[in-house]
Formats: sequence, C-alpha cells, structure tokens
Amino acid sequence: MVSETEVLAALARVPGPDGSTPLPQSGAISGVTTLGDKVYVSISVDPAKASMLEAMRRTAEAVLKQLPGVATATVTLTADRPAGAPRPAAQPGPKAQAAQRQTGIPGVARIIAVASGKGGVGKSTTAANLALGLASHGWRVGVLDADVYGPSLPRLFGLSGKPESDGKTMRPMRAHGVGVMSIGFLVDEGTAMIWRGPMVQSALTQMMRDVTWGELDCLVVDMPPGTGDAQLTMAQTVPLDGAVIVSTPQDLALIDARRAVSMFEKVKVPVLGVVENMSYFLCPKCGERSDIFAHGGARHEAETLNVPFLGEVPLHMAIRETSDAGRPVVATDPDSAHAKIYRDIAAGVMARLGAGGARAFPRIVIE
Repeated sequence: MVSETEVLAALARVPGPDGSTPLPQSGAISGVTTLGDKVYVSISVDPAKASMLEAMRRTAEAVLKQLPGVATATVTLTADRPAGAPRPAAQPGPKAQAAQRQTGIPGVARIIAVASGKGGVGKSTTAANLALGLASHGWRVGVLDADVYGPSLPRLFGLSGKPESDGKTMRPMRAHGVGVMSIGFLVDEGTAMIWRGPMVQSALTQMMRDVTWGELDCLVVDMPPGTGDAQLTMAQTVPLDGAVIVSTPQDLALIDARRAVSMFEKVKVPVLGVVENMSYFLCPKCGERSDIFAHGGARHEAETLNVPFLGEVPLHMAIRETSDAGRPVVATDPDSAHAKIYRDIAAGVMARLGAGGARAFPRIVIE
C-alpha cells in the first residue's frame, strides 16, 4: 500500500498552479486518500483557470501511476478555496445557479435523479428496477451510482471488477442491457470513503463527464440520501430533467421526503413523482396483508405537495432476495407482479418526461 508521504514526494516533481512551485509546496493540494493500490488527490484551483491547469492535473496523474504499488490514480481539480486565499465574491443562491446550468452529457438525452430524504427506504433498489423498467419499454438506459459513501449498484446489478479505460475515459460496465458506473468499481466493497465535500463533487463530475456513456435515452442517477453536496453538484452541473422521490409510508420518512421535494424545487428541478416503497407486506404463507410502516402516507404527501404519485411497491422477500443476489426482479422475473409495478412506475416517469425527442445540447469547442 502506497503512503501519503510517497504520494507527496512523487508530486514534488510536478509544478503547481503557478508553473514553478512544486505542487505539495504550492498549498493547492486539498486532499490525499490512499485505498490499497488506489490513490485519489484533490487540487484546489481558481475555477477560472481550471482549463489551463488540466495539463498539470494529467501530469500529476501520470506521475502517481508510475509509483510502485499504484494501480489507479485519480487527480481532480476542485474550486475549494486554499487556506489563506482571499474569499471569492458572493455566489448566487441555488435558484440562480440552477438557472446557469452547464451543458449536458454528450449523447445522453435525459437525466433523472432518484432521491430520498433519508437512507434505508429502498432508493437504490428502486433506482435499479426503474432503470430496467425504462429499458423494458425500449429506452437505452444508463445508471450512475452517485452515492460515493455507500455505493450499492455493483451489488444490485451483480457486477464486479473494474471498468475498461483508455487512460482518459472509462466505459460503463453492463448488466441486463444497461450501462452502470459506480465508485464501487474502483474501491473494495468494505472500504470506507473518507472524503471531504470537494472530493466527492469532483468524483461525481468525473463519473459523469469522463465516462463514455454512448447514446442514451435516459441516464438514471441513484443519489445519496439527504440534501447535501452531491445533490447540489448534480443540480448545478448537468440539466436534470426531473427527480423521483422514494419514501416509506411512515411519518418520519415522509418528513425527509418533504425536504427532498423542497430541495429539488429550490434548484428548479421538476419532481416527476413520489414512490411509496415497502408500502405493505403480504405474508408468503397465508397471503395476509400487514401495513408494517402504515400505508398511503406517500400518496397523501404527494397530493399535499401537488406532485404526482407514481405507485406503491410492497415489502416482499422476492424483491429483497433478487436485489441481494444481483438479479433485479424486473430483469430476472419480468412477468411477475412486482416487475409489473416497476414497469408501471417507469411508464409514469416516461409520460411525465414527455414523448419528445432527445434534447439538443450546446456543442463545446475548445480552441
């Protein structure tokens, strides 16, 4: 395992942002993380100079990849302000920033987020099966795991190993006809990601921009729980076409779902609808129904917030077992009642996205 000291010693051969001071002495390095044979470095730069410093970033990556014991090195540029630097001018609020969104991902017609206000409500399972439901209706679909701290999609899709890379971009891994990208492909499953906000934001940006997604009708983004950096990064760097909110029926979960709806409204991302997960339980032996987490709370909340209600997903062993086994129910048991629920939710999402063709994104030309 390479040490932080070895990383910094190697980076001393790279000129910093001023073109002369060694990078470690420049004060620009804002984070170094080593995970086995993988190295992640975050460099704070002036956003206005980011394009000019891309060569520095690539040089730093190349130097780190030459270190013995390093299999993967990722260097990211962040807009984090270095200690002692003058405070930048006040930034516009979320609404103004959302209005200034940057261009979309090349080849991707629509981007939707699957979000929740809290963890443990089955958001990732819903995202995986929603993506497969969209694919079952004929769409070309990709899935991005934006939960850097707790990536679930590798397990849900039964994928392991590393994505193919040409040194500049990565290709998403594929399962059940959809492309999948996750930080979980780059680190061991049991490894804790101890990253600060700017590093998470940079990692998300790279997984969106430095991945060859191909031509997609829709990219489904499995968001981390809450309303923090990752959500704002997504809302402010790519033009999200909408968000699907996942909640369980009980009051505690609905409070957080309400916050998630409010957050997307503040950054002007349309809420496509609410899904009530673990809506009810059917006993596999007698068929008796039990409303373990109450029932109908998400539907009522959707009506209160004036957003669409997309459907109810039961708490059922078949969904849990197929998810744990990496065989999502929509892909492996498409004729089941549970798969039909997800396909119906997907159809509702498609209807709310509209039947129009792919959005035309501005073309960027760098001279």
